[in-house]
Amino acid sequence: MSDNTIARNKSMTRFDQHDSVWLFGYGSLIFKADFPFIERRPAHIVGWSRRFWQGSHDHRGTVQAPGRVVTLIRDEGATCAGMAYLITPEVFDHLDYREKNGYLRLATDILFEDGSCTEGLIYIATEENAAFLGPASERDIARQIAGAEGPSGRNADYLLGLAVALRELGKDDPHVFEIERHLQLLGEMNVASGKDKDAAAKPHP
Repeated sequence: MSDNTIARNKSMTRFDQHDSVWLFGYGSLIFKADFPFIERRPAHIVGWSRRFWQGSHDHRGTVQAPGRVVTLIRDEGATCAGMAYLITPEVFDHLDYREKNGYLRLATDILFEDGSCTEGLIYIATEENAAFLGPASERDIARQIAGAEGPSGRNADYLLGLAVALRELGKDDPHVFEIERHLQLLGEMNVASGKDKDAAAKPHP
């Protein structure tokens, strides 16, 4: 079930009067910044883990066949790496629409690689939202991702884009990389299955 959060996010006015604010991205925001920004820097947050537990009914899937995208789960002591963007409040409308399926704005501390820290903005889909799918094995998540596609493209491209972006940042994420591994295995199995069907269809001499 989808969960439109645009109206709720517009009521979050904490940063509206700021000249600029840092936004932390941990999913597609790392590699797909379709909004104007003043500056961007690698960063991380503490106490959260990235998980493919949120349903995507509007971007990487449909209501009938939702995809899976990342959200953050409370995890004491964990560190989640990503990319921070310095933006102006004028960008909020675009971000609220982009993240409308279950994601809510939250203020959080963002830490930069030089050791500095600032309060910034993040979008998180908690388990209370209607689009939350919850935990599953990395293999099952890969199977769901492999079969999902929506207005923004194939769910598999989202996963693979995130994996590439994390490697470019020099960051490890066992959850993401294990799903990627299973997705690649599924692709190899499909290729092999296709070859077997072609061979079976050829007439014997």
